[in-house]
Amino acid sequence: MQLPSFLPASDRPSRFPLVFEGLVWALYVGLYKYNGFMVVSMQARGHPESNFPHPQLMLFAVAATLYIIPYYRGLVPALLRRRRYLLLALGSVAYLWWGVKLNMALAHGTFQHIASPPELAAYYHAGYLEASTNLLTRAQPYISLLFTDLLTFSCVAFMRAAFEQEYRRRHLEKDHLALQMEQLKAQLQPHFLFNTLNSIYGLSLAGSPETPRFILLLSELMRYVLYDSGKARISLPEEVAFLENYFELEQRKYAGARVTFRAVGEAGGVQVPPLLLLPLVENSFKHGRHHFTDAAAVEATLTTSPGRLHFLIENDLLPEAPAASAKRSGGIGLVNIRQRLHLYYPNAHELHLTEHNGRYRAELTLRI
Repeated sequence: MQLPSFLPASDRPSRFPLVFEGLVWALYVGLYKYNGFMVVSMQARGHPESNFPHPQLMLFAVAATLYIIPYYRGLVPALLRRRRYLLLALGSVAYLWWGVKLNMALAHGTFQHIASPPELAAYYHAGYLEASTNLLTRAQPYISLLFTDLLTFSCVAFMRAAFEQEYRRRHLEKDHLALQMEQLKAQLQPHFLFNTLNSIYGLSLAGSPETPRFILLLSELMRYVLYDSGKARISLPEEVAFLENYFELEQRKYAGARVTFRAVGEAGGVQVPPLLLLPLVENSFKHGRHHFTDAAAVEATLTTSPGRLHFLIENDLLPEAPAASAKRSGGIGLVNIRQRLHLYYPNAHELHLTEHNGRYRAELTLRI
């Protein structure tokens, strides 16, 4: 199913959560925690201040924080989706309380065997002994570290969940709008075919020599309706050619009436939803007075200007009684165009339908 082109073209989720997560690891883990580990290691050797940065401690800080990844990428989003908030709270406490101790034991135990400056090797070994001692006890020597990890990466987790929820909501909205568009097109195509076949049927009964030309025009019109209208957008010149064929068909049927269509302005590069204007055109021809007298008109103008598309169509109204009868069986097209305008051009269109001095006027303005 093709999505309406007024929606965002990219289906990829926002990269902001990934960028934010990377910044947290770089700034919080790579700098803040690194600085904390460096201060502790220097104090342990009786040197509270030092300008030597020990870059290896940055890798150690990352290794000492790996336990948090299953928490904010797995546990939090999984339980948030199920709305198991109590289980999330209890599971977070249980996992983080022992997770940080196990992670610190593994990090210290691993780095004590890596080639390191003597002072760092001693720091890693002392840390491994402390972590191993408290691993199976309820004591928590890393309570400050645990708190800052929880606060920092909970922000990452909840932000990721919020963006994921928005991403799913946007795709559901896309699917819903696409389904509505397909339903509207499916409703419009039989309606158009019904009206046009009625016209050709009348000509065939009268034995008109124009019937072959009408059938050719109908074939062009139906090719456009059945194939080109399946696209989300189509170039305005193609839509204009479709309307010209439609007006020619009606002009040949009512040769004595004034049936005119003009396209003014530069249409190249402009794209519009296919068949968008057809309901207004059909409505004017269906309820026009030219059915009964040649002293009537259906006149339309399509004007294109930078950032604006204006369509105006006017017709002489039917006598009162037939008009009332027609209204009882019509209305599908106008409902259709209002729905499509709402979907394609939210807050960017104006449609005015008026009757004055025996003439019906439909005026549509689009901001494109």
